Amino acid sequence: MAQGGGLRQYSPGEPARGPVCAATQNFMQLTDVVEIYKGLAGEFDRPVELELFGLSHEETEKLFGAFDEDYHISRFFHFAKESTGISYSINGFPYTHVTIDAAIQEIL
Repeated sequence: MAQGGGLRQYSPGEPARGPVCAATQNFMQLTDVVEIYKGLAGEFDRPVELELFGLSHEETEKLFGAFDEDYHISRFFHFAKESTGISYSINGFPYTHVTIDAAIQEIL
């Protein structure tokens, strides 16, 4: 984080460490999440542990919960509970991983 408790700007290609939010937003933007996802997964349609996005437990639940509630976004996100990884409550359901469809590029 930037000094003074402010949020730091996310740069594409930067590894996710700590809260990675757009400078003037409370949450990452969808494009930021997709960029981080692609960096972690290597390509679309592969599961990634939610903890690898570098957010706090609460931020992870809020961010992915918000995307899950948005019909136009949620159809591209697929959550799963795997045997490994930290479990997060996304709208009341326990999940450890997310997979994002390549078709999400249509709305970016």
